[in-house]
Amino acid sequence: MRVPLKFTIVAAVVGLCVSHLTIAEHEQTEPAASKPDMVIGGTGSDCLADADCINRFHPDIPMKRIAQQGQTLIFKTRDALDVLGTVDQQRDAEQDLDSERFMTFRSTFGTAHPMAGPVHIAGADIGDTLKVTILEIDAGQYGYTFAGRSGFMSDLVEGGFVAVWKLTDRFATSADIPGIQIPNGSFPGIVATLPGKSDLEAILTREQQLHDAGGTVFLPYPEDASPVALCGKDGSAANACLRTIPPREQGGNMDIRHLGEGVTVYLPCQVAGCGLMIGDLHYAQGDGEVSGTAIEMSADVTVTTEVIKGYSDLRTGPHYEGDASVLQIPSKRFYAITGLPLKTPGASYPNLHYLGSDVARDLSNLSNDISLAARNALDGMIDHIVATYGYSRNQAYVIASVAVDLRITQLVDAPNVGVTAILPLDIFVQAPH
Repeated sequence: MRVPLKFTIVAAVVGLCVSHLTIAEHEQTEPAASKPDMVIGGTGSDCLADADCINRFHPDIPMKRIAQQGQTLIFKTRDALDVLGTVDQQRDAEQDLDSERFMTFRSTFGTAHPMAGPVHIAGADIGDTLKVTILEIDAGQYGYTFAGRSGFMSDLVEGGFVAVWKLTDRFATSADIPGIQIPNGSFPGIVATLPGKSDLEAILTREQQLHDAGGTVFLPYPEDASPVALCGKDGSAANACLRTIPPREQGGNMDIRHLGEGVTVYLPCQVAGCGLMIGDLHYAQGDGEVSGTAIEMSADVTVTTEVIKGYSDLRTGPHYEGDASVLQIPSKRFYAITGLPLKTPGASYPNLHYLGSDVARDLSNLSNDISLAARNALDGMIDHIVATYGYSRNQAYVIASVAVDLRITQLVDAPNVGVTAILPLDIFVQAPH
């Protein structure tokens, strides 16, 4: 469990000796919770109404807060689609949330992903490295995960499906997928800094080229963009504000499940002050987030920062470090399925379509195709969950997205690179069907 319980009062009785502790004495001996130096976000009904919330990247986005290095900062984040409200708003809600009520919420893809920030870190210059250490993550009460025709295997899963989760400090459970409990592995999907002007131009150019070649990419889209004055329909940079869907060199939507409490992330400063943002909180996720969503939630994230002067080599993306325990699966036992880059002759799959390769379509074995190997491992795991535990294919897809890890086993045994899908068995609290 990576989200700590707040306070626990323990009374000990040993033999005939009883230790009495009054509330007043307890308050004197228990250190008070430290007050944060700054709170970012959390006001307004949604991101557009929150002065400390944005959902696009651009170097001209104003940094309205200035934080000193070493200060304790709380980012009050909103869920990926901005429908659940903040942690505080959920606590004040009078009505419980289930999948039927969830489907009445209104959102568009343009709202993804709301981020608290950006924050100017005092003393940070272009070319410096920003060190961000995650201290605590306080999860909201609810989460959700989508399945159906989305994500990594959108062509192999039919229909639409959403699981709504109830979250505690320890586990997530869902009436939509009975019989499982997912351990708390909270982390921010997005930790980012603002792009510099030349970096923005390079990104816009390469993503437009990929789009023109038929690749999957999300170009600037002003609908529901924030900040409105810059990135909205009539904004001064409406066609130049980056979407938050992919990660990039300055971080962003990395969706790395290991970025939990105690982990430090290193990000490049491409503008003066860096412009730190955090969002897209996940209660739990398998390595792969294969359905396109994890257990999406709102959360309060406490961090501290430090500026490392001078250039650090982050050209391939951010670095991070922490205790090795965060790399483990949250289970004592597992079941795993391997995948190789094999397919039916004449068949293709979405990741190959834009390449227009007749050669690949007619082959039954592709050379060193890690994506196809991962698809096969995942497809086998979904079949296993359905056959062994009696879930529907959509339910199994969600389970895989929030709990199954896809791991590369080797990249050198050509043509058959390998991927393993690992299922933690302790998530199942009912016997297999």
